[in-house]
Amino acid sequence: MTVAVYKIAGDGERWHVEVDSVAEGDWETKEAAYEAAVAAGSNAIKKGLGVRIEVPEPHGEASLG
Repeated sequence: MTVAVYKIAGDGERWHVEVDSVAEGDWETKEAAYEAAVAAGSNAIKKGLGVRIEVPEPHGEASLG
């Protein structure tokens, strides 16, 4: 099975989703980038692909909860 991999990456101020080593999107929060990756992953599932979403552990950024 082919797996679509979405990697959340950023510098704590701006975030993007890496797909096939290409940065896509520009979000202010890690959570927003994650939500975009989930939406893209949902479409990949509909196409019959497996999905993996990678989110880095926090490194000093503020939590929103």
